Amino acid sequence: MEASGPTRHSYYVLDTNVLIHDPNAVLNFEEHHVIIPMTVLEELDKLKSGKTSTAADCRQAIRQIDHTLADSPPDLVEQGVPIQRGKLGNIGTLAILMDKAPIPSHCLPNDINDNKIINQLCQLQQRHPDNRIVLVSKDINMRLKARACGIDAEDYQTDKLLDDISLLARGYHEIEGSFWDGVTKVETQQRMGRTMHQVELNAPIPGLHINDFIIDGQGFVGWVRSREGGRLMLQDLHQEPLLHQEAWGLRPRDVFQSLAMLALLDPDIHLVNLTGAAGSGKTILALAAAIEQTMVSKTYRRIIATRSTQGLDEDIGFLPGTEAEKMEPWLGAITDNLEALHMDDECTHGSVDYILDRVPLQFKSLNYIRGRSFQQSFIIIDESQNLTPHQIKTIITRAGAGSKVVCLGNLAQIDTPYLNATSSGLTYLTECFKDFPHGVHIHLQGVPRSILAEYAETHL
Repeated sequence: MEASGPTRHSYYVLDTNVLIHDPNAVLNFEEHHVIIPMTVLEELDKLKSGKTSTAADCRQAIRQIDHTLADSPPDLVEQGVPIQRGKLGNIGTLAILMDKAPIPSHCLPNDINDNKIINQLCQLQQRHPDNRIVLVSKDINMRLKARACGIDAEDYQTDKLLDDISLLARGYHEIEGSFWDGVTKVETQQRMGRTMHQVELNAPIPGLHINDFIIDGQGFVGWVRSREGGRLMLQDLHQEPLLHQEAWGLRPRDVFQSLAMLALLDPDIHLVNLTGAAGSGKTILALAAAIEQTMVSKTYRRIIATRSTQGLDEDIGFLPGTEAEKMEPWLGAITDNLEALHMDDECTHGSVDYILDRVPLQFKSLNYIRGRSFQQSFIIIDESQNLTPHQIKTIITRAGAGSKVVCLGNLAQIDTPYLNATSSGLTYLTECFKDFPHGVHIHLQGVPRSILAEYAETHL
C-alpha cells in the first residue's frame, strides 16, 4: 500500500474475529482506510463451511469483501479500492495486505496466524512510518502482543454503545420519598379502566425513556407511556393488583418481577429484555407467561425456545436424534423451570410430561433460525448475553406478525471468548430499543432461588 500525499492517514487492519463479530465491519470506518491481511482471508475460508452461525457470518463477510473489491485489478486491490457509500460517494478504501517482505528480526515467530498478522503490520509500519497503523481485534491477548511490538491496537467499537456497563438502563427509576413532591402539575383521567396521569416535573428524571417504570418510596408505581420534555403520561399501576398477577399458577415475589410479568403478559409489548443475576426468576417468569398465553388465552400458537451456548454449534451435530432431541440437553433450564412450576403437583414428572405433550413448545437451534419467519409465536432466547449484536439482529428479525420475543440473560456470565458486558448483543439490543414503544427492559433484583444462591452471588 502506498500512502498518498502528506496527510497522516489511519490504516485499520481487521482481525478475523472482527469480521465474524460483524460481517459488515469493512463499511464502518468512515473516511479511513481498511486493510484485511491475506491470513485473515485464509482463516475465513477455513471457517466458512457448515451450518453453524460462525460459518454463516464468515460467508457473509466474504461476500461483502467481494462486493466491495468487485473486479478491481490486483495492483488496486493491494493499494486500496475506494469504498462506495451510497450518496456519500467513495469514502475510504479497502485493501488486501500481502506478505512479501522478509520478517523483521524484532517481531514474533512466524508460527501461528496471530503472529503472522502482527509481523505483517510491523512490515507495513516500517514501509509507512508517517502513517498510523491500527490493529482492530476482539482478542485481548493479540492486542497486547501487537502493542508489545509497537503496533497500535484497539477493540472493535462500532457496535459498542456503552463504555461502562453500570450506565446500562435498568428499565425503572427508584425515587426516595414521594414521586409527587417533584410534580408541578397533574391531570388525572380514566381510560378504559386505566388511571392515567399527565404530569409536569420540576426537573426531568435523568435517563428516562418510554416504557420505563417509576417506583417511589411510598408505594407508587408508574409506567411511562409517552414523554415530551418534562411532561409525562403515566399509567398508574396500583401495587395490590400488580403484586397479585398470576401466570400458570406463578405469582411474582417482588415489584420487579411484577413489572416483568406485566410486560410479558401485555400483548402490545412485542419485545421484553430480562436481565439479572442467576436465580432472579428470568426463565420461570418467561415460561409461565408463555404457557399461560398459549394454553389459556390462546394469544400465541406456539412457544419457541432457543439459546446460545459455547459448543452448541459443533456439538449439536454429534448428539443423536431430531433437532428437538438434540437441543433438549442445552435447554435444561426450560425443563427445570417446568418442573418448578409444577413442584406442588401430586406427580411432578407426570405434569411436566403432560405439558410437553400438550403445549406446542419447540426447541430450536440458532443455526436453523436463519431465514425462517415465526408467526404468532412466543420466542424465548435464553443466555442471550452470549450473542453478538449481529447474531441478535438475525434472530429478532425472524419474529413475524403477532409474535413476541423475550431475551433473557445475565451480563455477568458471558461465555463467548470475544464478548464482554459492553459488547454483548444483549447490551446492544437494550440500548437500541430503549425508546421502542412496544419494548420493555427490566433488570431483576435479588436472588430468590435460595438463601445459598443469594449468598454465593454476593460472596463468591
